[in-house]
Amino acid sequence: MNASSATAPDPRQPPANNRLLDCMPRAERQRFLGHCELVELRFAEILCEPGDRIKSVYFPMNSYISLLAPAGDRASLEAGLIGNEGMLGVARILEIDMSPLRAVVAGSGLAMRMTAALRRQLNRYLYALMAQFAQGGACARYHDVNSRLARWLLTTQDRAHSNHFYFTHEFLASILGVRRVGVTAAAGRLQRDKLINYRRGNIEIVDRRGLEASACECYASIKNTYDRFLR
Repeated sequence: MNASSATAPDPRQPPANNRLLDCMPRAERQRFLGHCELVELRFAEILCEPGDRIKSVYFPMNSYISLLAPAGDRASLEAGLIGNEGMLGVARILEIDMSPLRAVVAGSGLAMRMTAALRRQLNRYLYALMAQFAQGGACARYHDVNSRLARWLLTTQDRAHSNHFYFTHEFLASILGVRRVGVTAAAGRLQRDKLINYRRGNIEIVDRRGLEASACECYASIKNTYDRFLR
């Protein structure tokens, strides 16, 4: 459950590709990095469970983390996806040290980890994250699995900074809160439309503009919120 440590970062250098940390003034950022360690997150690694005490916060760099809300009988639904636009452990901003959701690594890679959180800029991130949660809940209720899968793939690409990912049917079904057959049908349709290539869990986005056209409006809404408040 614990992320492995990587080579310690040079606190004199800016963080690699975390937009939230990049928003900080240079001097404050340098002091902040002095309290961080660079860690490697592995795919499917569980960083916390609902009710766990939040001991560390994570700032993904080229990794990304899925937040899952329990739905009973081992079922779950993704409430949010965290990449290099933000952080895991946002409840610490509110001085709450208990995790409300399950956090599982959806994309392996590096992250900065620290045992305490800063405040000012995180308030803006908290607003954007709350907006993502609200939009995601409405999306799961009102939009079909095809447009939701397209939205999720676009959001994942934004955080993975790659056109290629690997996800099992079980993982995607858990993320979207649908049965495996629903994921198979939705991925098959996107592939027939030549928007993605999907084979044995390997996904390649081949037509991003077409995927954006297939996604529901929730993708643009969430992206615009992050772009507005994290700059």
